Amino acid sequence: MAKIIIAISNGFEEIEAISIIDICRRANIEVTIAATEDIQTAGANSIKIVADCLIDTINSSDFDMIVLPGGLPNAFNLAENEKVQSLLKEFKEQNKNIGAICAAPYALHKADVLNENFTCYPSFEKEIRENGYHEDDAIVIDGKVITSRGPATAMSFALEIVNILCEEETYTNVKNGLLA
Repeated sequence: MAKIIIAISNGFEEIEAISIIDICRRANIEVTIAATEDIQTAGANSIKIVADCLIDTINSSDFDMIVLPGGLPNAFNLAENEKVQSLLKEFKEQNKNIGAICAAPYALHKADVLNENFTCYPSFEKEIRENGYHEDDAIVIDGKVITSRGPATAMSFALEIVNILCEEETYTNVKNGLLA
C-alpha cells in the first residue's frame, strides 16, 4: 500500500487538502496529515482539520510521496518551515514523488526541488519564476514532481496522484466512482 504525507499549516486551502485526502483514501493509499503548528489546524476559510501528527515526527523513509495543498498563508508557512523544507529535499534526493497545488509550488521552489516545468495558481508564478510555467495546463508532471493550479483542479490533481501510486484498476475504479 502506498503511503503519502500531506503537510498543512494554518491557512491551507480546504478544497485542495480534503480532495487529496478523500480521493487517496478511496484508493486505499495510506494518508497521514501532518501539521506544522498544532494538531488542530484552521484552513483559509476557517474550516478546522485535526491532523494525525505534527510534521516534526515525520520520517521521509516511511512515505512514498509528499503533497502540499495551497492556500495562504499556508504556502508561505510551508516554504519557511525547516522540517517541510528538509522533507522536500529528502524526497527529491530519494527520487520519490512530490506534489503541490495552487500556491504551494512556491514551497517546492524555496526547497529547490521544483523541476523546470510547473503550474500554480495564476499570478503566483511571479513569486516562483516565469520560465517553465504552464499557464494553461491544469496539471503538470515533470519527472517525479506534479503540480496543479488550484481549487477547481483539486480532484483531477488527486486522481493523478492515484494514477501515479496505484494500479490502473484502482485508478479506474476510483475515477468511475467519482463520476470523473
